[in-house]
Parts: sequence; structure tokens; C-alpha cells
Amino acid sequence: MRLKDFPAEIRDLIIPKVKGEIVYQCLGCNKEFPIRQLLYTCPDCQDLLMIIDKDSHRFKEIPGETWQKIFDYRKMLNIPALKGVFLYYEFIAPLIPLDQIIYLGEGHTSLVPVNDFMRDFVGMEFYFKNDGQNPSASFKDRGMACALSYINYLVKTFGVKDILAICASTGDTSASAALYGSYLHETVKSAVLVPQGKITKVQLSQPLGSGAYVFEIPGVFDDCMKVVENLADNYHVALLNSKNAWRIRGQESYAFEISQDLDYDTDKKVIVVPIGNAGNITAIISGFLRFYDAGIINALPKVIGVQSTHANPVYRYYLERELNKRIFSPVVVKPSVAQAAMIGNPVSMPRVIKLVQEYEKKAGNERFFMVQVTEQEIMDCQLTANRNGHFICTQGGESLAGLVRAFKNKIVHADEIAILDSTAHALKFYTFQEMYFNDSFSPDFEILPKRELQNSPRLIRPKGLDTFPEPGKSLPPKDVKRFIELTSGEIAAILNLQKREVH
Repeated sequence: MRLKDFPAEIRDLIIPKVKGEIVYQCLGCNKEFPIRQLLYTCPDCQDLLMIIDKDSHRFKEIPGETWQKIFDYRKMLNIPALKGVFLYYEFIAPLIPLDQIIYLGEGHTSLVPVNDFMRDFVGMEFYFKNDGQNPSASFKDRGMACALSYINYLVKTFGVKDILAICASTGDTSASAALYGSYLHETVKSAVLVPQGKITKVQLSQPLGSGAYVFEIPGVFDDCMKVVENLADNYHVALLNSKNAWRIRGQESYAFEISQDLDYDTDKKVIVVPIGNAGNITAIISGFLRFYDAGIINALPKVIGVQSTHANPVYRYYLERELNKRIFSPVVVKPSVAQAAMIGNPVSMPRVIKLVQEYEKKAGNERFFMVQVTEQEIMDCQLTANRNGHFICTQGGESLAGLVRAFKNKIVHADEIAILDSTAHALKFYTFQEMYFNDSFSPDFEILPKRELQNSPRLIRPKGLDTFPEPGKSLPPKDVKRFIELTSGEIAAILNLQKREVH
């Protein structure tokens, strides 16, 4: 749609302008630092940083209904920079010129309603938001689009050179960081650290294909993260894990998109999110808060974080009901099919604690909840959903298991509508489905396949046939006819098909 065809009252607001006073602000000491440098923790107290727009009062100068029109009409523009997460430019990074934004097709993933069976399976209406539809096949692309656009801004505006972007990963982060880094390969090199033998072959292939340096480290994600943090503390590198506040900004778009897809009616809505490094749930809470403060949405939805019993430090923290008695303690993780969530010491936990307090204070009641689920429930739920029109990953299975648990615990109710986060493409985790079907999980996963959810191919090779089709070899017509008839007959018998009557 051409700009001249937009309504006159919003025409001047459709193409955003660079404005705002953006700074880093420390969660601990509240000190502020300029964004012209790559920072991840406070130089003074080493606490985590948040990105703050000190000119955010300008958002309230525009009525919430006008913001809604701006975003709805902006979707019709043919400007690549505004097609992805930067559709919400003013709320993401309004200091980056449009020609410096990196857009690879991320964002605006589908909100897919479930069928009647799945609704009855849980007891309420819900949707899957399938973030596996992003370019590197995971939700991480939302944050990387922002983080790498910011790096591009530093390069183009301030002449920063020789950037090495680095991250620790259970698979999805490395794939996304390497992909977006490769788009800026003339100025950015990528390196990723992954736990040896703890990510799937598909996930490992992605950063390799993007040309990144890939280092396998003994241990689990938390061990890789410690090495990356040491490198970031002592060398000139751009850390791309969720410690990076720009990552969080980009991932806020998940909340913005849900708001828009629900026509900004967020009352009686529930958002279910698996927790790994706690960056995504941080971003989602922050995103809803900022839209609520600007009057764009009418309520703060319930947010439910889900963790496996094999990696549950956040769940354990919130078991204590009294705020002043809560103590965060990392856990030693056990093997999990929800690999992206297999993290025992989430780096964004301080952000979660601060934002949850603010969220519930503004809502006026309890709006954040934690549930834990078993590995068995994760796999059973994933396969059940995928037998009913979806193609969710194991983290999506974790979300569904979490909603089932939340409904049983009366945290959510039949008159509410839930949106479940399926964080990545199911093909990244096909090995777990294969292990379920073959009953080949090692005992430490604590998964016993249910026969009704298992599946496997059947070889049809009818008895009585001496010759079969082969590549490069043709059969005589009579043998082809006999092969077709006997093969069809055997399949029809297995499926209990009825012979068609000829009139």
C-alpha cells in the first residue's frame, strides 16, 4: 500500500522517525550508561542491564487507539525494514535508521487455533504461536534481528570494526547468531560454543552452514555460558546470549504480535512460555508492560512459565510464596527433550524477578505463575498436538504440558484463552520423536513411550511376487500389473478398506 493511500490522521506517523533517549540502566545500582558501547553487565556492580527509553513519555502523547491504527496500517507497507519485528520500531530500537536494520524474514509467526479434540484435551480454547517459522527456525531470530541491527548501527554510525559475535547455545541461539552474523560477514565474525553431544545434528549443522567457528565444550549449556562470560569480560567480543539487552528488546515483539493478532484485547488471555535462559519470558513480560503503559492493550494477561522437573530453578524459586524469603539457587540439570530449556542457572533471572514484581503491581493481582512438568508429559503432549494438525517442537510440548497442569491446578479457567509458545521448528528435534517411536530413550530421560502414540513405517512386499520395481530397471507389463494389484490389496486389507461397487 502506498503512503498517500493511508488515512490522513496517521499518515505522518506510519514511517517512524529516529528519536528517543536510549540508555543502558543497571538493574542493581540504577546507574545509566550510553549505548555507544557494547555492554552486557554494569561496569560498576556487574549486575544485568536493561535498555531504557528516557523519552518514553512520548508514547502516551499518542492515544492507544491511534497506536493500534499505526501498527495495523504499517503492516501494509512494502518497506523490508518495517516488515519484521521493527514493525513496532518505536518500541524496539528507535535510534537505528531504517537503512541499517537487518531483516531476514523474522517475526509475525502464525497464531494457530487448535481443533475440538485439543480444546477438550485441555479444557479450554488455546492457540499455538509457532516461532519455528522464523528464518533460522526458532524464536531467537527476534532478538538477533535487533542485536545485529544494533551492531550494524555501531559499525555504520561510529565506525566500530573487527567485531566477533559470540554465544553459548543449546542449538537455537547458535543457529540464529551465526545466520544473522553471516549477513554482516564483512564486518562481523561469528563463534559459538555448544555442549558436546547435547544438541541435535540438525542444530549443529546450522552454524556450520553459516560459516561460524563452532566449538564443542564438555559439560552442559551452563558450562559453555561460563566460558563465554569470561571471554566477554576479558576480550573485545559481542556477546549474543540473552545477557545482551538488545536481544531482549527484539524478543518483546512476541508480546506485541500477540496483542495485535488478538485485536489488542488481552483481557482473559493466558501466555504459556517454556523457560530456558529466562530471556524470552523476560522479554514477553516487558513487552506487555510497555504496551499496557502506552494504552495499546486493555489488560495484562496471565503469564505462565513452564519448566521440566529436570531443569527447574525458576519453579523452585517461586515455590516460596513470601517475597522476602525467596532465594534463587541454580540446579544441576538432567537430560531433557526440551533441550533449549535445559539450563540450571538462567542468566536473565534478575530481570525476571524485577519485571514480575512490576507486572503484578500494575495488574493489581497475581498474574505470573510457574508450573513444572515431567519429561513424559512433554513428549506425550508434543506427539498428541502433532497428531491433531500441529507441528510443534519439544518446547511446544512443554508449553502444552504446562497448560494442562495449570488447568488442573485451577491457575487458568475455561473462560480464558491461552497462547502457547512453540519456540522452534519440530524438525530440529526429530531425534526425540524417533527415540520415542523406537523406545530407545536412556533411563535418565524417564520416558516410557505409549503404544498409542508410537508410529513406524511398514514395508509392503507382497508374498507371491518374484520381481519388484527397481531404479533403472523396467518390469514387463504383466509383472507391473500384478505388483500393483497385490500391493494395493495388502494395503487395503491393513486399512480395512471396502471394495467399491461398480454399477
